[in-house]
This record gives sequence, C-alpha cells and structure tokens, in this order.
Amino acid sequence: MNVCSVFGPAFKSYGRVVTGLDAEKQSILAALRTTPLPGGVGYVPEEPLLQSLPAAQAVQDHLFGGMPCQLGWCNGHNTRLNCLEYHRDSEFNLGTEDFILLLARLDEVENGRLDTAKVRAFRVPAGVLVEIYATTLHYAPCHVDPARGFRVLVALPKGTNTAKPALPPSGGEDALLWARNKWLLAHPDSAEAAQGAFVGLLGRNIDLSEE
Repeated sequence: MNVCSVFGPAFKSYGRVVTGLDAEKQSILAALRTTPLPGGVGYVPEEPLLQSLPAAQAVQDHLFGGMPCQLGWCNGHNTRLNCLEYHRDSEFNLGTEDFILLLARLDEVENGRLDTAKVRAFRVPAGVLVEIYATTLHYAPCHVDPARGFRVLVALPKGTNTAKPALPPSGGEDALLWARNKWLLAHPDSAEAAQGAFVGLLGRNIDLSEE
C-alpha cells in the first residue's frame, strides 16, 4: 500500500493540515507523552489531564467555534484496519510520534458496505495537527515505529464515543450506530464484529505489517 503524506494533494479529499496554535500544541504534546502506551490499542474519549489544560479552551474556540468539545487520546500499537467509523463532525488528531491513518470517503459506501480496496493510507508527522472531515471514514491510527508506538490526541464534540443512546431501530444508519455520534463499519475479522458491530467492510482486512 502506498503511504501518502498529509501535505500532498491526495489528502485534500479527506482532511487538512491545521496551522497555528503552536504553543497550545506543545502543551498538549507534553501532556500526551505522560499518558499510557498499551501493547494493543487504548482509547479514552475525555482525558482529565488534557481537558484541564488552557489549550483545551483554545481548541474549543478555534477548532470547534466555541462548541463544547472533549480532548481524549488513542494510544498504543496497531497495524490493522479492522473497522472504519464516522461522526457528524470533524475530528482533530495530533501525535507525539509519526503515525499512519487508514481513510476512506463516506460517499464510497454503498448500501452500508465499503470495499477495503478504496482505503488510502496517510502518514502524519509528529507534532502536526490534522483535521479529519466528517465525510471521512477513519479508525485507530497505525504506528510507524513498533518500538515507539503512537500517542494521538482525539478531539471531538463533547459526548462523542460515549454510551450509545437507547433508541428503537428505524432503518437507515441505525444498524451502524455503535456509540454516541459514532457510526461503525466492521471487518468480519475484527473483534468489534465478534461483539455485534455491523459488518460493512468487504475485502482484505488491511495489515500494514504485511505491506
């Protein structure tokens, strides 16, 4: 799989590199470096250490236009696609190390299914803040260096990825709703599929360690 740069033209359909907020990024990165580094993948929707930073208010004001947001993290080691998710809004990521995002576009989903051959890989350098658009399917980052893993900020509107609302299914996307503001397409080989997630990824479960 060809791994593209987020600074290249191919990334423009999926997101953008965010400039500015240099001091805020440094304080977030310093705090991120103190968060756990699991052997697998760990995720915390809202990290009190990050949420208490003055930078959290700057993220809320400048990146979310004043809307309440949460600063969490996704850390660990990973090389596989497994699933793709989307939200009703953008997500912002910032890593202490280089990491790779496996992405696809929502308009490539047909009848709740996506061919994994449409997935593209993008490398995000350490310290670079990126916005992943609401129309972009994404999931856990992949590490570049297995010895270092990844620690990645996940900034989203407050409440995202928390407990799924209780609602009677009414068709449409309801079968894909996996958590609050989180619609998920799982690969049949994934742990999420075994837990009952909607199987919507067709084709190979991409593993960058095999590329």
